[in-house]
Amino acid sequence: MFPYASGMGNATYLVTVSGPDRVGVGAELFAALTSLETSGVEITDVAQITIRGALVLCAEVSTDASTPSSAIEASLATRDIASAGITATVERVTPSVGDGRRLLVTFLAPRISAGQLESVFRAIAESASTCERIVHLANYPVDCYELVVRGSDHAALREGLTTVAKSIGVDLAVQRAGLHRRSKHLVVMDADSTLLQDEVIDLLADECGHATEISAITELAMDGTIDFAESLRRRVALLEGLPATVLDDVRAKLRLTPGARTLLRTLRRLGYVPAVVSGGFVEVLAPLMAELGVEYLEANRLEIEDERLTGRLVGDVVDRAGKARALRHFAAEVGVPLEQTVAVGDGANDIDMLSVAGLGIAFNAKPIVQDHADAALSVPYLDAVLYFLGISREEIEAE
Repeated sequence: MFPYASGMGNATYLVTVSGPDRVGVGAELFAALTSLETSGVEITDVAQITIRGALVLCAEVSTDASTPSSAIEASLATRDIASAGITATVERVTPSVGDGRRLLVTFLAPRISAGQLESVFRAIAESASTCERIVHLANYPVDCYELVVRGSDHAALREGLTTVAKSIGVDLAVQRAGLHRRSKHLVVMDADSTLLQDEVIDLLADECGHATEISAITELAMDGTIDFAESLRRRVALLEGLPATVLDDVRAKLRLTPGARTLLRTLRRLGYVPAVVSGGFVEVLAPLMAELGVEYLEANRLEIEDERLTGRLVGDVVDRAGKARALRHFAAEVGVPLEQTVAVGDGANDIDMLSVAGLGIAFNAKPIVQDHADAALSVPYLDAVLYFLGISREEIEAE
């Protein structure tokens, strides 16, 4: 029942329990190993996976000279493990060596095929890395897997995976592993075309009769062709004379990106702090952010005189550099280091913010923005950001 793993002296053994899952299997395994602690047996690693009721539970143990593998087998035989189709094996293995730092590889797509999985795992192998764990974070509305990968050349791993992800059409994030991932985080989002489906300035343009002209300037700014601050002033100048009531009208037309409410609700429930840093306007966004429970907001301010827009701004422009400054300020106020911040944006004026954050995510962004981000999302659901934080669909849907 328990194949003999030959060898005496200092050794490392892998104890594997597999078969139909049932209540108490883990307790019996660890009870068997506990009885051997006085004989020099020490657990060095544990892993388990259960798929459709099929269990694989592994324990890596080290022994000293006084405890051969046969002693482990004998202890396992005294417990109620090997029953109802469950088997246990003891195998001598080479102790884990190499770079102890691990990376988390998260990838998602509307549906992930076996061929795409093959490509990802070949890229891992080609960088001389190994996958230690696989977790299926979600199967709807997108497929998402998280891998724990260990290898000595992290740069080669990142480069290989990034190249493969682009070629097979999956979104990818590669991050360092560690407990910090579930520490308190600040998640800063752009508003227009990220948290919102719309560009506020374009909706205002519809009200003033300069829609085509303003839209063209917006596109140049998003592509990084012209300076954002200059483009914003030029667009705002075209709003001169509009009644202030138009701001309420525009706010009523705003559409949240699919998954935005789910993202914000889940972040707050799990102790994360959401924030919005926008090149848009406080007068439009502040009431909406209050409704959504977003406490931290930084955006531009429109000058209003005699209940009409003057075509000018008040104060400093929240541009590319301003967004990065706001992220740093919010992080200091919330009390988290920059490595525990996440930034999400789509435009060229988000690049500095994405670069400063511990994790920068380009959301349905132009190539120039993706090139400066740690990860990119091409799916239309904003709550997919949660998967890059290691939050599963099950956690998202928990009450």
